[in-house]
Amino acid sequence: MEKGFSVEAILDNNEAKQGRRFCGIMVQAPETILAEAAEDTAVCIVARAYAEMADQLKRLGYQGAVYKLADYNTYAEYCLSKETIARKKIRVEQGIHLLHEMERKYPKCFRILCPFAALGDVYYAMSYLPSFLEKRKIYSCGFDGCVIGVIGKACAGVADIFGDYQIEVLSQEEMDYMVQAVLYTKDTGSFIAHQDRPYVINLHKALYTKCIPLEQIYCCGVYGLPKGARASMPIRLQPYADLEQIKEGKAVIFSPYAKSVTELPDALWDEMVEVYLNRGYQCFTNVAGTEKPLIHTMPISPAISEIQSVAERAGTFIGIRSGICDVLKEAKCRKVALYPDYNYCDTKWKAIDMYALEGWENMVYRIGELQRRCIAVKDGLIWKRS
Repeated sequence: MEKGFSVEAILDNNEAKQGRRFCGIMVQAPETILAEAAEDTAVCIVARAYAEMADQLKRLGYQGAVYKLADYNTYAEYCLSKETIARKKIRVEQGIHLLHEMERKYPKCFRILCPFAALGDVYYAMSYLPSFLEKRKIYSCGFDGCVIGVIGKACAGVADIFGDYQIEVLSQEEMDYMVQAVLYTKDTGSFIAHQDRPYVINLHKALYTKCIPLEQIYCCGVYGLPKGARASMPIRLQPYADLEQIKEGKAVIFSPYAKSVTELPDALWDEMVEVYLNRGYQCFTNVAGTEKPLIHTMPISPAISEIQSVAERAGTFIGIRSGICDVLKEAKCRKVALYPDYNYCDTKWKAIDMYALEGWENMVYRIGELQRRCIAVKDGLIWKRS
């Protein structure tokens, strides 16, 4: 209205709103649009459910123009207030500047952005990246290489084990700016490689009716590859410098920490440590930064490229289900993943349904259950698969 456009109506499915006025404009049912001449009409949509709304208008028989005024963004705000527009404009401008800087630093490189500091997500983004680049014929479209944007050194370490890629480490704020710019400018030289992509496909809606494992979400949902597409394996793994300190086949690596997963009780870890110590095993805790080792265990801090050699040398790895488990996906040793008992987002699927790993002993923690199982097997160290 401030720009001089004539707004004839606001369309809304909610019957309770129909017949009311907002800013002097009548709220009407969507089908009222059919009374207008299509060639003289435009519908402007400001909503996350743009695709569904546009499809509804099409199914009603509307043949006029449809415009998306606010795209999905990193903070999921759908508002055309002056304050929001001004704030987003600043973010987009900063993001465009960062994209130009990356382009100058890595000329003729296609940009892959991994927008969150999640090791498992970066692992699968890298696993299927070569197939995606081949499918999109990226290197036939004027690009000579590929640069991977990640948050933090740990994620950079995951990207690095997959081969000779350029890697740019960004802060979360810088990444948010760049993602905003990519979305708003529809930058064809960048791709956001992450599962939370409702601005491209309605994947989350599919999860209400079908359980799609994380790896398939990346293969099919993020990259649009056919099920069964070839996944690349890490090729730049290194041996841990102090492997000799680990008893070969007679040690266990515990991994109790994860940034985005609910912690399991200390008593559970203490019970497992006791079981293995009583059998003469060395017990290590994989720690990073200020993390503390479990009681009666030794701290160990291998690099991402070294963690597989550590687990294989030890012979046993037991960890809360986190991104480090994805990094160890191909490790040749006994691997146990522990899952808190919670649902994935607001779906009916449990975390173990979404994140279970083939070749692992996947176990859900319920109060007392794993402790009882652990106590019962102190003599045999036998765990039943969940």
